[in-house]
Amino acid sequence: MNPEQRGAHPKIARIWRGRTPAARADEYAAYLYEHGIKPLEKKALGVQLLREDRAGESEFVTISYWESVEAMSRFAGADPRRIHHLERDPEFLVELPDAVQILDIAASAGRTG
Repeated sequence: MNPEQRGAHPKIARIWRGRTPAARADEYAAYLYEHGIKPLEKKALGVQLLREDRAGESEFVTISYWESVEAMSRFAGADPRRIHHLERDPEFLVELPDAVQILDIAASAGRTG
């Protein structure tokens, strides 16, 4: 988190989902963390990487938290709903997602970190 973000409260959540074959899930998790999560750690107020292993495939969900759509746009580009696939996503993912979900945070309590 940048120093100017200290004290900022998340108002927006940006959610990305992708699925990999089960046999590639561990490899993709490491790749996604290195090339997707680490850059978000420097820009977003917070980020979570979630994983659900199922028979035959694993789903990954990345949630990043932002103080505003404008702040998110500085990271994601003019259209924050636009997907920015990682270089090796076509190699790993069952299908390339075509959108992200952006939600206003209506209420928040507790600690997640």
